[in-house]
Amino acid sequence: MSRLFPHLFRPLDLRHKTLKNRLNFGAHTANMAEGGLPGARHLGYYRERAMGGAAMIVVEPVPIHRTAVLTRGNFRHGDDSIVPHFRRITDACHDYSTVMIHQLYHVGQHGDPDNSFEANWSPSGLGSYHDSAGSHAMSEAEIEETIEAFAQAARRAKEAGFDGVELFAAYHALIDQFWTPWSNRRDDRWGGAFENRMRFSRAIVERIRKYVGEDFIIGFAVSIERHAEVALSQEALQEIVAYHDARGLLDYVTCGTGSYFHFYDLMPTFLYEENLGADLAAALKRVVTHAKVQAESHIRTPENANTVIGAGQADMVSIVRGQIADPHLANKAQQDRPADIRGCISCNQMCWGRRYRDYWISCLVNPSAGREFEWGGDRFVPAARPRQVLVVGGGPAGLEAARVAAERGHHVTLAEASHQLGGRFRLAGLQPRRAQILDLIAWYEGQLERLQVSVRLNAPMDDQDVRSFGAEAIVLAIGSQPANDGFQRALPQVDKLPGLELGQVWSIEDVMGRVARPGKRVLVLDDIGHWHACGTTWHLAEQGHAVTLVTPHPMAGWELQRTAADWPLRQRFKQLGVEVICDAALKAWHGDGATVVDLRDGAERRLEADSLILATLNRSETWLEDDLTDSGLDVHAIGDCVAPRLANMAIYEGRKLALEL
Repeated sequence: MSRLFPHLFRPLDLRHKTLKNRLNFGAHTANMAEGGLPGARHLGYYRERAMGGAAMIVVEPVPIHRTAVLTRGNFRHGDDSIVPHFRRITDACHDYSTVMIHQLYHVGQHGDPDNSFEANWSPSGLGSYHDSAGSHAMSEAEIEETIEAFAQAARRAKEAGFDGVELFAAYHALIDQFWTPWSNRRDDRWGGAFENRMRFSRAIVERIRKYVGEDFIIGFAVSIERHAEVALSQEALQEIVAYHDARGLLDYVTCGTGSYFHFYDLMPTFLYEENLGADLAAALKRVVTHAKVQAESHIRTPENANTVIGAGQADMVSIVRGQIADPHLANKAQQDRPADIRGCISCNQMCWGRRYRDYWISCLVNPSAGREFEWGGDRFVPAARPRQVLVVGGGPAGLEAARVAAERGHHVTLAEASHQLGGRFRLAGLQPRRAQILDLIAWYEGQLERLQVSVRLNAPMDDQDVRSFGAEAIVLAIGSQPANDGFQRALPQVDKLPGLELGQVWSIEDVMGRVARPGKRVLVLDDIGHWHACGTTWHLAEQGHAVTLVTPHPMAGWELQRTAADWPLRQRFKQLGVEVICDAALKAWHGDGATVVDLRDGAERRLEADSLILATLNRSETWLEDDLTDSGLDVHAIGDCVAPRLANMAIYEGRKLALEL
């Protein structure tokens, strides 16, 4: 029993199974299938979380029908060939006493014909909120076909060794569409009155139970949509769940947030408050007598989970991104080692951000996610021969390289030129609501201390310092610096923005590092479209500056669309009075304003401003690698000193190199 998390590590009976604790790894689309089959990547991914202590794993959804295919990496529908492949996963996870559930889904009107090459099926033929497609109103025969497809998918799940299934009724998917009066406009026995709208889900569960028997868990996933009036209210969800619970139709219900109506808090970034799903869980817990209730949605940490369960809001908790970031979160929490848990920073850059682009998911802070079958998950093979390793630079690339090299038994020294670790990544953590980055840097500091890495601050090194150090392997992670030339991709013929010599021009690093002293009216040039400019703009606006952001993109935070952070960010800009000028570039800086050019038609106008902040591409610091070219030393460069990129590539390269040393 954990002393710090006593509520989290009590067993829980769930139908014919007993969960060893209350901390689960919920369903999410890892998108890793190869030819529609789970392979080595899937096996490594789920086994690692079972090994890490998750009590129950809900494996990502399988589309139950040809009209339900949603992603490139979906599993095969209607095909028993998936059974032996999933059996390898369930057998491996059962070795760790993990209860295994398979989610079954059909998103109805919100499907993707580009992937399914089928019309989207729905109760009443309404339009998709996934793209511009419409949908096909299902006939009675097609409803029957879909019910049978759910039941057959459950049968395959049982044959594959799963202990149960979770029916996807969240986010306004097909089951939810039948429940919701707005989307169910049928006048037959499948629509209208409450009992009729429940008929579809009731028929699915009854058919499943007929095929799989009594020793099989059936759960529902539901969600609360706070931003769309037509979505089911909390009271409506209480009535629906109570109906199914009273008839013994479900064993548990998972409570999330968001929907296709408003996608942004479906996988909430750091812009949202924590424990979002707990209120719905508490409401549903008040109306069930048999089913267990699971809370999810931005419940990031064991502390969060323990509080939710201890307060009686839920029986169990799903932490997904937290266990992507640290697959051994549960075991570390049970061992009262929260300081050793590598925390999720709620950035969505490599989990939802990669899924958004139809890639298999990974993690910014844990590049082993999705690569467990190749790299393991923070279970490192000792080096054949421990070496003296010098890491120059304490940004994310250097921190990860130093940590992993030390985990493998190398004797590591980390030299950082400044007075603290983190590099430019630390400046990002100073932007509004991004302090989880600072928590991650603190985690690295604790791990380096535990591993007895010699950390030297205020220790800049040139090539002579490196040569004389005597290390057997040199890792250069000295990052990048602002180019300070104002180059804009939209104006590739202009190498340097005219007028920079007139002054009052700063980089975003200057602003967040508190070097800049911008005036009242600030102009931010955003040529990147990510948090570099957006977070700095937010910071300046909160400090009382009148900020105008100029970007060549069609909206502020263009690159943040794939992390589902763009809309809440733009809402915040509106509240702070930030002006955004899109489809534009700067032609010249005048010291007290700038000439802005409209990229659509070339029209120019002058914009008054006291200061200009540049968020443009950095330049790699290559000088040290150049100076060591003929040294004969074993030199490796990683991170931004190779090419300026986001933190995920820096941490990935740090991990990859350290595994090879």
